[in-house]
Amino acid sequence: MILVLLVFLGGVLTILSPCILPVLPFVFSRAEQPFLKSGLPMLVGMAISFTAIATLAAVGGAWAVHINQYGRIFSLILLTLFALTLLSKRLADWVSQPFVAAGNRLLQPSTPSASSGGLVRSLVLGVATGLLWAPCAGPILGLVLTGAAISGPNTQTTLLLFAYAAGAATSLALAILVGGRVFFALKKSLGAGEWIRRGLGIAVLGAVTAILFGWDNSILTSLSTASTNSLEQSLVNSIHQNTPAPEADTSMAMGGAMTGAMAANNSMMMSNQAKSPKLPIEGNLPQLNGATSWLNSAPLTPEALHGKVVLVDFWTYSCINCLRSLPYVKSWYDKYKDHGLVVIGVHAPEFAFEKDADNVQHAVRDLGVQYPVALDNNYAIWQGFDNQYWPAHYFVDAQGQIRGHHFGEGNYTESEQTIRQLLTEAGYTDLPPLTASTPATDSQATGVQAASDEQHIQSPETYIGYSRAKNFISPDGIKQDSPQSYTLPSELKLNQWGLSGNWTVGQEQAVLNQASGKIAFRFLARDLHLVVGPGKNGKQVRFRVLLDRAAPAMNHGTDIDADGNGTIHEQRLYQLIRQSKLVGEHTFSIEFLDKDAQAFSFTFG
Repeated sequence: MILVLLVFLGGVLTILSPCILPVLPFVFSRAEQPFLKSGLPMLVGMAISFTAIATLAAVGGAWAVHINQYGRIFSLILLTLFALTLLSKRLADWVSQPFVAAGNRLLQPSTPSASSGGLVRSLVLGVATGLLWAPCAGPILGLVLTGAAISGPNTQTTLLLFAYAAGAATSLALAILVGGRVFFALKKSLGAGEWIRRGLGIAVLGAVTAILFGWDNSILTSLSTASTNSLEQSLVNSIHQNTPAPEADTSMAMGGAMTGAMAANNSMMMSNQAKSPKLPIEGNLPQLNGATSWLNSAPLTPEALHGKVVLVDFWTYSCINCLRSLPYVKSWYDKYKDHGLVVIGVHAPEFAFEKDADNVQHAVRDLGVQYPVALDNNYAIWQGFDNQYWPAHYFVDAQGQIRGHHFGEGNYTESEQTIRQLLTEAGYTDLPPLTASTPATDSQATGVQAASDEQHIQSPETYIGYSRAKNFISPDGIKQDSPQSYTLPSELKLNQWGLSGNWTVGQEQAVLNQASGKIAFRFLARDLHLVVGPGKNGKQVRFRVLLDRAAPAMNHGTDIDADGNGTIHEQRLYQLIRQSKLVGEHTFSIEFLDKDAQAFSFTFG
């Protein structure tokens, strides 16, 4: 119920977001009508259709998106016709006749009533509005959609999406009630009822035009960065502070990378636990039989691990936060594997290519991971732990009880203290000395695995696929799942990005259809990384990186040379920029010299 309330409040906050603007003309057009027979049915229809389409889009893939495109076309035609009825009373009377007839048959078969037709018409208009509404994906909606993709189709996914839509409908209902009073006052004092009606018709036509040209997905989304995100993140943080430790038998799953300040509250809890004389019991180690396969080990079970202290590390190989914490996990394994510690890396993929066992095996070998790795492609272990983040560490004692957890980067000394305390409780002696909060060897923490420069990071993780894309400002807008020629804007502001060339933008990645396509990003951070991969045929893709339109020189990352040249030969995270001296704001661009490049997300450090 706490989670449902959080999502509901996130929906309420959408009234403050620019992405609600295209919907407002449709909503205010019903403000003059009785709320229960006009405004409420419209909002109910909007909430139901948004929930249905969002559920299908989250779990159904591209086919659901294609179906929705037809629904959007129908909705645009219907709402254009509705706008014309606001401009012409004669046309309104003619168009309303079938709605009145339908209402008579459905609601009051024995007593003809124009009001029943109005109710049905409002419900239909609400359904059409829900098909067109594209809310800005802030932290709360992002959590819901990620959780839907992870856990698959279920009643919980639909309930959370409906709670979000209901929150938005609640704030819009208040807008209708207030707007109705304003319109009534204007009509009474100025006698301007017909002009207000025509003005609303023009506003509806303007909203239809904005949606038709994709401005709701591009311009308005880019304007939403500083609107409600901070409020939503505050709500998320307050819920995490007040939510008890997860029990092992719960099934909620919501994914998200956690780093820096986001992990601060959790880090403090971990620190307090590590220093306490007795660590609390948070639940029992769940079964591990949901893994699709195992690397470096035969399948492990809680029963076989009895008597051992277990560290469970949830990670995925293209997650920069996971990669930066990996050297510490490997150092704990090396130090304590002969003193009773078993480390299990649960690889829970974020992108589809991370489900490929060969890709994971290759990454495990390249990263020097020698402990057992469970491939959790179906998120069965993830849900068994009720996990929410990459990376996440769970500490299990010799009796199979979860005694602590830590989400995100940091607090490495406290985590090692927890491991030592559990080993001591289990009767293991002669433990190696506690080291500082750095990996055992410097060579383990180079390149992408080096600690981030938290002081200068002002750019967030940014996804390129349309399901989670933000701050995209190419003037063409995003055309979903279809080839489109894009152009870069003349200027980028901080954290804005765009494409040029012919791309097909899918849910989680953009694929270059012709050679010489570009991506540009205005960022502020020491490091810039990009998750990319070659095409389905595996053919290598050459690329060139520029920093402020010049070769990066001393600011090049580990995957390019000083001239900015590099090659994509596998699907993974590539470090492209590491500023060597003063960290400042720069414009990054990458040009792919061959077609079929796949680009997934930017991360920073």
